[in-house]
Amino acid sequence: MVDKDHITIRDEQGNEHEYEVEAVFEMGGQHYTMISSGQEMEIMRIEEHNGSQSLVNATEDEIKQLVAAYEIAINADENFPEQ
Repeated sequence: MVDKDHITIRDEQGNEHEYEVEAVFEMGGQHYTMISSGQEMEIMRIEEHNGSQSLVNATEDEIKQLVAAYEIAINADENFPEQ
């Protein structure tokens, strides 16, 4: 069993929410993470400022590009013969 990393995110009202980190990936020079609260899945962009990281909402365009890249990868994996 793989233990997943957990993070706490504070929203604009100061409420804390717990998430599991499902994946971290890079595309186009940007880093992203897929997080899950158990009820919903979100894709966030990871930004660095002075050595610390923060998460910001990925744009609709970024999410579309990430989903398209994921679908290409899944299709390529399905068509790749096992050795």
